[in-house]
Amino acid sequence: MGESKEYMTLPEENGSINISEEVIAAIAVGAVRDVEGVSGMMTAMGGSVTDLVTNKKNAQKVAKGVKIDMTGAALVLDIYLTVEYGHPIPEVAENAQKAVIGAVEAMTGCSVEAVNIHVGGVTLA
Repeated sequence: MGESKEYMTLPEENGSINISEEVIAAIAVGAVRDVEGVSGMMTAMGGSVTDLVTNKKNAQKVAKGVKIDMTGAALVLDIYLTVEYGHPIPEVAENAQKAVIGAVEAMTGCSVEAVNIHVGGVTLA
């Protein structure tokens, strides 16, 4: 059946709902891109080129600029982004955290424990 994906499982009365980590990452990216001062997404700084080549699943998560930890009861997301020059980085990061938490919790019903923002650059344009 192809590669195995990680899912966040929400038990319901009539069964369960499984939400793929790719869906959660897409929601987070969409929320971050709407934040004023965010100029783009970056690849995660922890991964090496070898990881990108040998682990397709990891490469997909890294390419989106989102790393998701679903091991606990709540989600922990690491967001890697760049900020437009002239915008206060702490303010942009806080707004990005709020946007991601709001969007992920509203669209999935999953609890978000933390959103860690990693600013890896400033764009001048």
